[in-house]
Amino acid sequence: MLFQQIWEVFSTSEYITLVLEGFRTTLIIAVGASLLGLVLGTIVAVVKIAAQRGGRGMIIPNIICDVYLTIIRGTPVALQLFIMAFAILAIRGFPLELTAILTFGINSGAYVAESLRGGIQSVDAGQTEAARSLGLGEGQAMLHIVIPQAIKNVIPAIGNELIALLKETSIVSMVGIIDLTFSARIIGSGSEMATYLAPMIVAALFYLAVVYLLVLIIRIIEKKFKQSEQHIDEKKMEKCRLRMEKRLRAIDARYEKTVARKEV
Repeated sequence: MLFQQIWEVFSTSEYITLVLEGFRTTLIIAVGASLLGLVLGTIVAVVKIAAQRGGRGMIIPNIICDVYLTIIRGTPVALQLFIMAFAILAIRGFPLELTAILTFGINSGAYVAESLRGGIQSVDAGQTEAARSLGLGEGQAMLHIVIPQAIKNVIPAIGNELIALLKETSIVSMVGIIDLTFSARIIGSGSEMATYLAPMIVAALFYLAVVYLLVLIIRIIEKKFKQSEQHIDEKKMEKCRLRMEKRLRAIDARYEKTVARKEV
């Protein structure tokens, strides 16, 4: 009986159209919020690290970032969504989907910032000092030396945050957005289906498919970073070997010259 109802959801054009439209809305919100969260989180993390290292003019930006992190991490995302939809962005004609993207992006940015900050702090400070000694500024050293290594260290944490963000979007129906979960509720509340279980299982299958795809992408990225790091290490080893051989040849040449002079 249950499998027949699940198949009915997939095979009925009205039902599957509603599910796909809700799924599209969920993806738009999740992708938009993820991009916003990554950008915002990177900016906040850089400001926090610069303030900790005594950067000039970082006192006020650091205070703003502290307030932002405290408020966002200390309040439920559902409450933030209500405040954004019915207070801050309660403007006639303002798209609810954009409200959701801003809300979840701002929320995600706080957690991404903390993950990136931990990754940046895990990079040896000596590398920044070496970059500065070569003439790079604080910002250049951070952009070209520190952040690329920090990203490698925080890929699993950021991946988990993106997965959590995707699942958190299921609450957008609270402000009237028809997402994947709400689409399943609409189908289940109809007189023909008259059950929530089958459409909810269909919605769960869509969420599982996207999460599984994200996990695969994260693993591929991690593998690429490891291969790239190994390739770089091999290049460094090869350079060291060539330098050592060059020095040994120079020593041998000097020794031969010394022996030749003594014989003369």
